[in-house]
Amino acid sequence: MPITEILEQNAALYKDEIALVEINPQDMEKKPSTWREFSLIEPSRSESFRSEITWDEFNRKANRMANLLLTRHIKKGSKVAILLMNCLEWLPVYFGILKSGAVAVPLNFRYTAEEIRYCLELADVDCLIFGPAFVGRIEDIADRIPRVKTLFYIGEDCPSFAEPYYSMVSYCSSKTPEIPLTDDDDAAIYFSSGTTGFPKAILHAHRSLMHSCKVEQQHHHQTHDDVFLCIPPLYHTGAKMHWFGSFLVGGRAVLLKGTRPDSILSAVSEERCTVVWLLVPWAQDILDAIERGDIKLEKYHLDQWRLMHIGAQPVPPSLIKRWKTVFPHHDYDTNYGLSESIGPGAVHLGIENIDHVGAFGVAGYGWQTRIVDEKHRDVPRGTVGELALKGDGVMKCYYKDEKATAEVLEDGWLFTGDMAKESEDGFIYLVDRKKDVIITGGENLYPVQIEDFLRRNDHIKDVAVIGLPDSRLGEIAAAIIEVKEGHTLTEEQIRNFCMDLPRYQRPRKIFFAPVPRNPTGKIEKPKLRKMYGADQLVAMQNEIEN
Repeated sequence: MPITEILEQNAALYKDEIALVEINPQDMEKKPSTWREFSLIEPSRSESFRSEITWDEFNRKANRMANLLLTRHIKKGSKVAILLMNCLEWLPVYFGILKSGAVAVPLNFRYTAEEIRYCLELADVDCLIFGPAFVGRIEDIADRIPRVKTLFYIGEDCPSFAEPYYSMVSYCSSKTPEIPLTDDDDAAIYFSSGTTGFPKAILHAHRSLMHSCKVEQQHHHQTHDDVFLCIPPLYHTGAKMHWFGSFLVGGRAVLLKGTRPDSILSAVSEERCTVVWLLVPWAQDILDAIERGDIKLEKYHLDQWRLMHIGAQPVPPSLIKRWKTVFPHHDYDTNYGLSESIGPGAVHLGIENIDHVGAFGVAGYGWQTRIVDEKHRDVPRGTVGELALKGDGVMKCYYKDEKATAEVLEDGWLFTGDMAKESEDGFIYLVDRKKDVIITGGENLYPVQIEDFLRRNDHIKDVAVIGLPDSRLGEIAAAIIEVKEGHTLTEEQIRNFCMDLPRYQRPRKIFFAPVPRNPTGKIEKPKLRKMYGADQLVAMQNEIEN
């Protein structure tokens, strides 16, 4: 069934129970009166702004959104983009778009004005809903997005080129619009993260969204009493699809704006959160703060916290060992997925498989996996090949890109571009992105393996390994190392540490610098290759000329 029916059910079953909570440690000021008309405001229990809505309010706000769109001739199949920071309005707007029969198009809040324009054009967007943080960017392109006939602004001081959302939606009915929806209807367009080039538009049906609800709930056993802490950006599949497991059973969600260790632990403590999804840097920051003595765990109520899980990138086994030392009662899981497979859960470790930390795991609920060679033939266990996925969460297509779609979809199988291998006991280990493999002197180097080794060094906070051009070997491995606060490292110390690696895997170049990651935690390797590769090319040219 369409995912919108879950919201209707929750509103009926849990009408006056809290559905969503927003906590903003950075915002001590009250929201404007227009906000208070649609939200419950309670006094803060800590030094942070806090607001909440019930399931009934959530559903009525979504219905008003849907009915507003219908007055603007948004119809089934129309595209409506969302450009908002995480906030209490985000999910009601998203579900309102779905209830109208339109296709929701969440946009990355880091996009430049030109990237926003590109995505609006690529997805054939008819309506854009945006917030205060984006006024300047939208103003830059407002006269160059002719297809976008309607722009709604959520906030005070509405710019002249948009319409005020709050005043418009207040006149709309809060009843569910009678728009028939099926599992096969288009539901959402997500954009690839851009780690492999310019973003592609990924089209999903309602079936995909429902599948992600079932997968997450099956993996992590959420009940109505669980409280889910959501920190990553809602525009990305990872955040919403993890929450979908709680959504399926009417569990509460807490939207935290901020990633400081004290903010995370305060939210877990005060909101009695039981399930928390973290990115690797956030988990590292929490552990580092505890080890430095900046955080005293006895100040927090954490006994109810039962599950910590991580995804979006390879997870160093050393990190989980540290985590389980500090939080021995926590269940742990890691997930693998792509936006093309509606986010996390296509492969997962499973909370019962803590002894296999280091593996990404096994096929998730309702998923099939294969590891294949370049001709899409299965490879023997233990052999590196490309990971392929099949299940109800696979995208319909890359929107308006038949060529790119044909390159990754075949007989229902999605070929991920990720290199992996399967152990004899059936666990899948991610090796690297196909496009990130470094070929040096004819040998294949997998950066993830080198990164995992380097992260064993207690002084390293983060690390990225990339390939740089080399006139003799074709490519060489370079390590960009971010050192922990209060620690020092030298190039000589790193080279000595790497003596346990085979000679061909040792980084030839070492740089000490911050490791850039996108909002979903993935290392921005194209940016690093551009930053460091340009210098390497100049050096090669000078070498040739001399």
